[in-house]
Amino acid sequence: MPALQMNYPDSVRFLYALGNEVKTAKLGLERIGVLLEALGNPQQAFRIVHVAGTNGKGSTCATIESGLRAAGWRTGLFTSPHLVEPTERIQVAGRPVEAERFTAAFDQVHACAETLLREGRIDLHPTYFETATAMAMVVFRDSGVEFAVLEVGLGGRLDATNVVKPELCVVTPVDFDHEAYLGKSLESIAGEKAGILKPGVPAVFARQRAEAGQVLDARAAALGIAVTHSSEVPISEVKLHARGCDFRWGELAVSCPLAGEHQVENARTAIAALGLLGISPEAIQRGIAQTRWPGRLERVAESPEIILDGAHNPASARALAGYLDCFYEPQRVWLIYGAMRDKAVEEIAAILFPRAAHVIVTAPAQARALRPESIRGLADHESVQVAADIRGALALAGSAAPGDAIFVTGSLFLVGEARAILVRRQE
Repeated sequence: MPALQMNYPDSVRFLYALGNEVKTAKLGLERIGVLLEALGNPQQAFRIVHVAGTNGKGSTCATIESGLRAAGWRTGLFTSPHLVEPTERIQVAGRPVEAERFTAAFDQVHACAETLLREGRIDLHPTYFETATAMAMVVFRDSGVEFAVLEVGLGGRLDATNVVKPELCVVTPVDFDHEAYLGKSLESIAGEKAGILKPGVPAVFARQRAEAGQVLDARAAALGIAVTHSSEVPISEVKLHARGCDFRWGELAVSCPLAGEHQVENARTAIAALGLLGISPEAIQRGIAQTRWPGRLERVAESPEIILDGAHNPASARALAGYLDCFYEPQRVWLIYGAMRDKAVEEIAAILFPRAAHVIVTAPAQARALRPESIRGLADHESVQVAADIRGALALAGSAAPGDAIFVTGSLFLVGEARAILVRRQE
């Protein structure tokens, strides 16, 4: 009997019912490989850029996709997690897929999975991330995508996206995150990220910490593949500002609308990747200028300013701290922070909390969220308030003066909840 067709809310509920995509991940490529083969191997219908790393993956993916689109390619972009709606994970030509198209892809993948289960060809229903990955491949094939940029979900070697044969592999900066799955050392984490590298497929490596860089370079040498390092991209006259950065790349003046010093490295990495793909410098320049990546140092309100930034690990917290030091030192900063239980909360709090005049700890509406009372217990700060949820936290921050700045940070789930309230209020 064929699976019943679902509407969009039903399909989203089913995906969520599969469980948290990190906690329930059964790392390995056999199930996703069987599923994609049964779907006609849709991932073979378009060219692919495959991007792994710890920090900057999403920004770099968005910039590469924007550059490809500026050059005239019909593009696909697959990223995770989403901020507000799961449709954000699958983009075609720079826009999230419509709910109807998302649902149709879910129905197709789910029906195929049910058949494979009945036939005993897979051991259990594909996970949330495996299902979403297969859905993206189907959407891209059926939408006539010519070039797709795929962000690795977790690690690289055993990530569901690693069944593809890309035209180019990219590794953004590797740092500590998901140590329970990827290992306790930078070397072991880098080894998992290096698992996306393949014989005959060139690679681009962003600037790395020494331990990670050595692992990546050794793996590339073992495979005999050509590597371009982002440091080979000649940039100069870098000027940072609160809403992005400007720099010169050779003879071209480049303007990047993504804020934070770390975005210079992400743009540099994207330039290297796009150059290897044969994209003209002028199209790369336009693509960078047109890049959008919500929820990362994104200003969504003013007077007082409200900035959203998913600083969910120590490296991203250090990047946010640098941004605060550079552009908000004179202003009074309010920090709204919430996190998942598996994050390095004590370390992140030590980086960020001292830079705020007021700290409000809260929790995203997720089962894995850390109780705000637990965060308060870790906070060495004279002004810490507790809110049960993001609405309560925003209400507490309502006493901020017009010249203050409110930063909502920590879990991307929390950032997404804030964005759903603040951005939709403006639309």
